[in-house]
Amino acid sequence: MALLNANPVVYETHNNIGRMETDADFDDNVADPIDSEEVYELIASISDPEHPLTLEQLNVTQLEHITVDDDRSRVLVEFTPTIPHCSMATLIGLCIRVRLLRSLPERFKVDIRVRKGTHQSENAVNKQLNDKERVAAALENKHLLEVVNQCLATAGLRPSA
Repeated sequence: MALLNANPVVYETHNNIGRMETDADFDDNVADPIDSEEVYELIASISDPEHPLTLEQLNVTQLEHITVDDDRSRVLVEFTPTIPHCSMATLIGLCIRVRLLRSLPERFKVDIRVRKGTHQSENAVNKQLNDKERVAAALENKHLLEVVNQCLATAGLRPSA
């Protein structure tokens, strides 16, 4: 099968994004709010479905395009496909959604979107990614769920620069 984007640009990873740990981080009596850096850490290492690279290495996910409102329990992740006609955009968004649904507290409403102007079918992709019934149906497909799980298998293991 021919790759749609056979030679993607590979970007340098940012292994030093993590924040400094404090005593409060280890105190169970102190509320630990979720922030955009934590969400970025969860999704940056997701493997691209088409290449042996992470979403961070392909610049699909960027810290600046993640918005977290911990008080209102809302997360917005905007991602950028590597090419405007990327047929993997929906699958990438589904991987991001599943990773966050498995990792964040249930109270969070998660919105996943293709960044405006970065995909020729952004409205259709965004509609699919944020429709509960479509997401549930996609995850009932054994083959599709297997692909999602493969992309998530390395999540949390940050590549070295």
